[in-house]
Amino acid sequence: MLDETAKGVFTIAATPFLPDGALDIESVDRMVDFYAERGATGLTILGMMGEAGKLTSTESIEIIKRVKARTMLPIVVGVSSPGFAAMGALANEAMAAGAAGVMVAPTGGLRSDDQITGYYHNVANTLGDIPFVLQDFPLVTGVTIPSKVILKVVEDCPTCVMLKHEDWPGLEKISALRTASDAGARRISILCGNGGLFLPEEMGRGADGAMTGFAFPEMMAGVVEKMSAGDAAGAQDLFSAYLPMVRYENQPGLGLAIRKYVLAKRGAIAHATLRSPGPKLSTLAIAEIENLLDRQTRALERLA
Repeated sequence: MLDETAKGVFTIAATPFLPDGALDIESVDRMVDFYAERGATGLTILGMMGEAGKLTSTESIEIIKRVKARTMLPIVVGVSSPGFAAMGALANEAMAAGAAGVMVAPTGGLRSDDQITGYYHNVANTLGDIPFVLQDFPLVTGVTIPSKVILKVVEDCPTCVMLKHEDWPGLEKISALRTASDAGARRISILCGNGGLFLPEEMGRGADGAMTGFAFPEMMAGVVEKMSAGDAAGAQDLFSAYLPMVRYENQPGLGLAIRKYVLAKRGAIAHATLRSPGPKLSTLAIAEIENLLDRQTRALERLA
């Protein structure tokens, strides 16, 4: 079961599709192996970048079962939903299939601190004893969750064991949460998103690792390992070799198409297909990606 000690790299997994938009179940196996071989310590599936909103409930359960059958890594399943009934049903299915926990983002429209706290009280009541990750991603959800509200949820809801930190800028939030835990508040795991764009700094502020889907999970694993060992300079050197691609992949609206193109090129999935609706890469964008990949290879050679 997922708990407050989780650390490392929980890669946000893509959902593979065939060119016609159907699930590519065979690619699920190769993708899971790819992530594990490159340093993932856990997987997060059916997240926003996993195109969860484009799947039927039957497809979602099929993906959960297939991923779990392929790996012993802990699996976190995104179960965010406008309604608590659907959230609870998918969470129960996920745990029955062997998931370690679930992840819940706030529903849109929450504005006040009391509304956000009340929402997560309802989440905890709906999930029962299922451990959950609080996903803090205001750039997408439109819900800003102050540090004091996160601390209140952590205090009130023992089953909240992890924060997926994806605020931007959000380094001060990590510091505030760690200062509070140093002073006696319950310490939960903090894994960070944003494509890994601020990972060295986030680790320096007290994060426990990454939970994002950058197409080179080995970079994140290496940075986390080096920062945990006290080698901040080595972590920054490694990160810098990948930074141009991290930056390019973080383009709003186009990031997943870039990520899937790279994953397909690396052999992690058979096709770069996004299920409709979704953007397509232009010839110019593909040329830019290829140039960045070539420069990244040379940068890594120099670093080695």
